[in-house]
Amino acid sequence: MSENKYLNEAIVGNKNMIATFTGKGELERLYFPSKDNRQYINFFHTGVKVNQSDLIYLHDDINNIYKQYYDTDTNILNTEVTNTYFNLKILQTDFILLKENVLVKRYEFINEGKIDLDTKFYIHSELLSDKNNHVSCKVLDNGMLQYAHDFAVSTFAKGTKISGHQINGSYNTIKTCDIYDKDYIGMSKDSSVCYDIGSIKPQEKKVLEICILIDENRNISSMEDEIDRITKIDLNKEYTSTKSYWRKYLKAHNGLNLKEPQNSYEERIFEIYKRSILLFPLLTNVETGGIIASPEIDEDFTKCGRYAYCWPRDAVFVTKAMDIVNMEKETEKFYKVFCKKTQSKNGMWEQRFFTDGKLAPCWGYQVDETASVVYGVYEHYKVTKSEKFLKDNLSMCEKAIDFLKKYVEDWIGVSGIDAEKRDVVKDEIEEETKLRTGREHKYHISYDLWEMCEGIHLYSLASIYAAFDSILNIYRVLGKNVSEFENNRLKEEKIQKNEREIEKIQVGIKNYINENLYDDQKKSYVRNTDDKKMDISILGAVYPFNVFKPKENKIKNTVESINLHLRTYTGGYQRFEEDHYMNCNPWPIANLWMTLYYLESGEKKKAKETFDFVVKTAGKHFFLGEQVDNSTLKPNWVIGLGWSHAMFLIVLEKLYK
Repeated sequence: MSENKYLNEAIVGNKNMIATFTGKGELERLYFPSKDNRQYINFFHTGVKVNQSDLIYLHDDINNIYKQYYDTDTNILNTEVTNTYFNLKILQTDFILLKENVLVKRYEFINEGKIDLDTKFYIHSELLSDKNNHVSCKVLDNGMLQYAHDFAVSTFAKGTKISGHQINGSYNTIKTCDIYDKDYIGMSKDSSVCYDIGSIKPQEKKVLEICILIDENRNISSMEDEIDRITKIDLNKEYTSTKSYWRKYLKAHNGLNLKEPQNSYEERIFEIYKRSILLFPLLTNVETGGIIASPEIDEDFTKCGRYAYCWPRDAVFVTKAMDIVNMEKETEKFYKVFCKKTQSKNGMWEQRFFTDGKLAPCWGYQVDETASVVYGVYEHYKVTKSEKFLKDNLSMCEKAIDFLKKYVEDWIGVSGIDAEKRDVVKDEIEEETKLRTGREHKYHISYDLWEMCEGIHLYSLASIYAAFDSILNIYRVLGKNVSEFENNRLKEEKIQKNEREIEKIQVGIKNYINENLYDDQKKSYVRNTDDKKMDISILGAVYPFNVFKPKENKIKNTVESINLHLRTYTGGYQRFEEDHYMNCNPWPIANLWMTLYYLESGEKKKAKETFDFVVKTAGKHFFLGEQVDNSTLKPNWVIGLGWSHAMFLIVLEKLYK
């Protein structure tokens, strides 16, 4: 990337494509054919030359005033740019066609001054390029075709020809608007084109419609035919259809049946709720059901390990929220397609994946990823009551449970098999292997859910406990249908044996937590067996995993300690003590976790206090971030985080249903 672009302030998209923007309307990223792969744009800068001026960048000029908003209840973005020097107002409208891989950028130029404005519009675009897939450019009558071996990005106007272009050297000439090139084709990753808007009289309005088409690099005539086809589409009609689609989508997914707000506070809640519903399809792979954590914000790994991947754990929270807002089919696809595709032979799930199911970059094992999937399967059943769904996923869950049983025995010494029934020969072989290899454990130690420290964590054990609870419930549901197992006596006996082992392991896990993860001096549970810090994820043992009840004394003591150590002066909560990631800021997830605890314990006033922090700190488009800047009370990192929006909906369900 030419520069670090950390904040996606606005997002538009369709089933296969998303685009992200700054608050000033600059196009930052463009993904196709999935939400995590591939990204094409290094930069896409637009600007105008008015009368005899140099280039006035739309996204960056001292005389520009900005206003940005979505068309109500849609994923159609508007950015108003008013240049106060020339009194020229430019309304930029961005949306992605529903059935085409095309981003439409509509520009409406309005002369709000008293003199004629001779106006030219410029585009300077650089695509991401590398040695194995170098970008070149071919100029078109109405734009430019930037291409590499396996893709082509065409930027062109509908009904307007270019008045100038430059393939090589635009960096040196674009700011003075002196672009010129004798060549129509060349080997440059950045190129520029110009459109002559003409003279705009006072109070007159003119329109330029730009399309960005992403396609594979095919034979040139086929690509030219495709561009010609797109230019014949009625974009006004498409705009109306897109607006209608998203409004119908929102209405169809108002699972909580929220009514129109009666005051400004309720209005903020309602807007975050609606934006959550409109965000989820922009994060989801329609083919597999995989869900990215958020649109990417840090391709170069300068501050994090990147975000546009699917973590099973995060996705389980999102699918729980999807079920709340009538997205059961999307949830079902996540488990029946994505999870089956990504499960390892030994039953576990790795840290994260591309949404097509391929293994993504990882840096360690997280056992709660595996446990969360089993938990999520049963949670989805509780919504749909579909025994077929459970049957379809039973084998997958049993493989995961077998892995978790071995993992628990390996790391905390808890087994469901009585000592006298153990396979002595197998134990001797494993002991000999430990001595020979020098490895004390068969399985890799787990990172915590924040992916920052390895060890034995309370949250991880709680997730495993819940996974075991879920498989027992799955057996009970399927066992009601006697014919399910009666034709396979061995299967029925195996399940009964499995149930006995799991119930014994659950007792062992709970005892281990109480003996090793409760600090008598602090009088609270602690996050792991090593550093014993307070951590908001300890509450996972209450919600969602239900290891402990909210009013147990040890839990109440723990909540007091959390309030003492994690609550900041603004009312926002940090993840854990000494959390230095991105400046020690509070996380909406942490506040929402506290809200869920207080709702579980019946403390509605405290629940409202912790919830209000999230409501008042949502972004200007009502996106929730990963973090909130304590000094500004605005999202300052990873805007549009799926996990934050999921927790918000989970809280709303408890508040309003």
